[in-house]
Amino acid sequence: MTTNNEAGAKHSGTGFARRLSLFASGAALIAALGMGGAYAIAQQSNSAVAAAGPAPVTMNQPAGPAAGFADLVAKVKPAVISVRVKISEAVQPAMGQQGNMPFPPGSPFEKFFRQYGLPNVPQQHGTLMGQGSGFFISSDGYAVTNNHVVDHAKSVEVVTDSGKTYTAKVVGTDPKTDLALIKVDGTGFTYVQFADKLPRVGDWVVAIGNPFGLGGTVTAGIVSAEGRDIGSSTYDNFIQIDAPINKGNSGGPAFDLTGKVVGINTAIYSPSGGSVGIGFDIPASTAKAVISQIMQKGHVTRGWLGVQIQGINKDIAASLGLNKAEGALVDETTADSPASRAGLKAGDVIVAVNGAPVKDSRDLAQKIGVMAPGASVKLDVMRNGNSQEIGVKLAEMPSDQQLQMASNQDNGQMDATPRLGLAVQPADQVDGSGHKGLAIVGIDPNGPAAQSGLQVGDVILDAAGKTVSQPSDITQAVARVEKQGRRALLLRVKSQRGTHFVAVPLKKA
Repeated sequence: MTTNNEAGAKHSGTGFARRLSLFASGAALIAALGMGGAYAIAQQSNSAVAAAGPAPVTMNQPAGPAAGFADLVAKVKPAVISVRVKISEAVQPAMGQQGNMPFPPGSPFEKFFRQYGLPNVPQQHGTLMGQGSGFFISSDGYAVTNNHVVDHAKSVEVVTDSGKTYTAKVVGTDPKTDLALIKVDGTGFTYVQFADKLPRVGDWVVAIGNPFGLGGTVTAGIVSAEGRDIGSSTYDNFIQIDAPINKGNSGGPAFDLTGKVVGINTAIYSPSGGSVGIGFDIPASTAKAVISQIMQKGHVTRGWLGVQIQGINKDIAASLGLNKAEGALVDETTADSPASRAGLKAGDVIVAVNGAPVKDSRDLAQKIGVMAPGASVKLDVMRNGNSQEIGVKLAEMPSDQQLQMASNQDNGQMDATPRLGLAVQPADQVDGSGHKGLAIVGIDPNGPAAQSGLQVGDVILDAAGKTVSQPSDITQAVARVEKQGRRALLLRVKSQRGTHFVAVPLKKA
């Protein structure tokens, strides 16, 4: 991964033929839902982000490939800026120890750089320098860029298309979407607006930015896909474009043919650190909503449900008696969270929010994310094969919410469960397994449990919706599900990946 900020990062990934270059990060979030919460803010009008003054530049007639893009570029290019930063000296040693990592420890993109590595970032006189892109959204100097461009900045400067340099201040940032709002003093700046709707696949886009420090560079291409999930966060919903963007384009705009911003250049797939025509943009709808909140109150607040969730595959659907592999399965609820207070339980399947069907866990995260703290929502839930509606009042997501595991004292003895291909022992008799459930102490590498991803050391908490404390509980659970005509046993398991559900097919007796 390379950031668009600064010099970017080349990376050679083990097990990957390609490398992921991050210019900026668009969405990052575990779940305002889950122990990290998932969020997205309700969209607001362009008037909320454009200060009163001259009208934004727009095209009277849309540009197009037949006529070229010169008229469009002439109108919008003055609104695009180069962003230069000096990184705080206090964070330089830590960055140097991580290979000049441009993201702070704990950043959602740090793991990518640890995986792929990155080259040295240029320094001047002992000061770490960074470069990115941005664009004005008001005539009085408000501009949008990426959070990682200005994160830990000691000072920020912007250079306009005319070559004038201004000192900027950071109004606010949102690390989870990698967006930032900055401000320069002055009036009469040319500015642009966010588009009101998503572009379609096949629509033309024009990207303008500061690749490799070369300001005012224009490239063109089309929207090649939408709704891309590149694994950086729960909110991944990137627009994919093939307009060439490179290191330094971070935070720069991609325009439609009417001169409105449809996306913010964010990441590329690249074997070399340079563009190969696969770029990812933060959608304008996400940026508009987040920037509106930052402009109004300096920070972003998010609704929080307080559940850890997972998607549903066909095996889990079969084990739950569901007709379709859709919805979000609740693995765990957080103590004293909106979910726990409303009565949601592990094993519940959330199938709709306010009547809107939930496709999967990511869809649920995004639906909850658009709700503000304090909003009341109605969840359609499948529990033990029955449908019910549960009302929940969302809270504000805590700044550092972590998964907490309950621990109860249980007793039992070791036994084998050949139908699943594993052997278990009460967890309190196995060092490091806690005091609740059954620890897996042996597993058949060719058996159903191993093929379902279970490993020695995992702890089974529930089987077929009931807590387990001794091996006979597993045997009884197998008998119950077979009597119901089901072909798999649903286990709730605690592992190094956290608490989650696993559907284990039953071996024939």
